[in-house]
Amino acid sequence: MTCRRLVLPVLCLLLAVLGTAGQAQAVGYRYWSFWDRDATSNTWVYATQGPSTARPSDGDVQGFRFSVSEDSKDSAKPRGAADFATICAKTPAREGSKRVGLVLDFGTTADAPSGSTPPRPRTACARVDDDATTADALAAVAKPLRYDTNALLCAIAGYPATGCGEPVAADRPKASKSPGEEAESNSADGDDNGGPSLGLLTGIAAVAALGTAAVWQARRRRD
Repeated sequence: MTCRRLVLPVLCLLLAVLGTAGQAQAVGYRYWSFWDRDATSNTWVYATQGPSTARPSDGDVQGFRFSVSEDSKDSAKPRGAADFATICAKTPAREGSKRVGLVLDFGTTADAPSGSTPPRPRTACARVDDDATTADALAAVAKPLRYDTNALLCAIAGYPATGCGEPVAADRPKASKSPGEEAESNSADGDDNGGPSLGLLTGIAAVAALGTAAVWQARRRRD
């Protein structure tokens, strides 16, 4: 059968809406996200600069998390302790340099590329020159680093060995979250719970209504 009769075009439109919605929700990306620790609220904030241009101050804490996400809104935050005094307790201040606390979260097995096992999360205190960038601090404590031709950070401490920002199907298991991260996610606005959005459901309902009307009209004409 084809979409040439009166009722079938509407049904085909419904299938097209469902198919498009599935495609729109089908892709995330596997990458290292970059975070700043807000000392006032004691929470992670998605960084507004890349590590190659950000210039942290002495006493700052920054984090990296490897995960699969669609964008910054749903990106997983670094897990574990993020207190500068704890991370840099054994690294005293020194004139002409600064200390940056780094939280390195290599993610979960659900986020790992096929055949890879993520290392355990860890922290590091980088002592670098006063004008050093976050990338400089990262290079001081977490080599080898790997970047792509567009300067996208692909690997920290050699993980992962391959790949860089590749698309990943959305039907994969969700990455686990820490209790604090779960609380922040639950308090955030939005309805992203793995199901279709309100707009999608509204659109489907409208198309279904059109389909019902078309069926009624077709029967009326036959009668």
